Amino acid sequence: MAESPKPSSSGRSIGTFAMRWHGNSLELLDQRLLPGEEHWITLEGAAGVAQSIRDMVVRGAPAIGISAAYGVALAARHAGGGDWKAEIKQAIRELAASRPTAVNLFWALQRMEQVFHECHSLAEAVKRLDQEAVAIHQEDLAANIAMADHALEFMAPASPISVLTHCNTGALATGGYGTALGVIRRLHEEKLLKNVFADETRPWLQGSRLTAWELARDGIPVTLNADGAAAAIMARKNVRWVIVGADRITANGDVANKIGTYSLAVLARHHKVGFMVVAPSSTVDMSLASGSDIPIEEREGLEVREIRGIPLAPAGVRVFNPVFDVTPASLIDAIVTEKGVVHNPNITGMRALFG
Repeated sequence: MAESPKPSSSGRSIGTFAMRWHGNSLELLDQRLLPGEEHWITLEGAAGVAQSIRDMVVRGAPAIGISAAYGVALAARHAGGGDWKAEIKQAIRELAASRPTAVNLFWALQRMEQVFHECHSLAEAVKRLDQEAVAIHQEDLAANIAMADHALEFMAPASPISVLTHCNTGALATGGYGTALGVIRRLHEEKLLKNVFADETRPWLQGSRLTAWELARDGIPVTLNADGAAAAIMARKNVRWVIVGADRITANGDVANKIGTYSLAVLARHHKVGFMVVAPSSTVDMSLASGSDIPIEEREGLEVREIRGIPLAPAGVRVFNPVFDVTPASLIDAIVTEKGVVHNPNITGMRALFG
């Protein structure tokens, strides 16, 4: 069994991992229960991993991709041995159907599928798929750290600044460091961070349940705010940058991210606040021309009408519940990946970096 990544000993504030790989099983931190309870779910098959992705036990585009890769490795590990190829193919299909928007999911599964097709025996598949899943995890962690380097070089703050972020893009959403929150971690490490304003991020409250918990746990100064307070915060000139992640980035630089991101970009432009998107290159989908081509997941209305069974709205009222929105490239100052920075993104800049 290959070894999954371990927390850094370099002094970097690597946060809580969202997953633990044991070869025969995958443990996922149930993010639906945070911050009240830290509960790990043990999964021994691809079907359980797919259901956990669907149910948002694990969330965040990079973490979803990593978990799916481990799901394929589990499918090989527990294949019956008869028609083992058919079992693994079915597992890949089931994992691919778990969430439609995050391109990292499909990128990771394509990598696993390519390795799978090169295997001539079940024993070979078990070994190589395990190694590939761990490699995907390790590469994501390394990419997070590279993105933080690129972002700080681009921002070049001369003194400590405050930033605002949306949803959760930290160790819980990635291989262990963070995309947008990785940049914030690096600012903190370099003593260049004054404060983080964290949008609560309705309806799943990832900002209040996860980001605030993760930052407070790691000693990073954070102020939680209602989503609707972002304009007031910017109007007071309390933030220099809005820093967010992404679930898919298209060839022209349009970005799909957690619902509410688009409105933040509009507010940032009005208030002359920088707007930065931080995501691994696996999030870039050059096959899609623009954001209008991105499939946007919509979830059931109960998520908006209730919180953990407590009604917030009239029963049965119609609900519009898209999980993501699309921010036009024209509102984005920089897209940061491990490959570098696209400043004022457009199709020319995107092609120059991503081909």
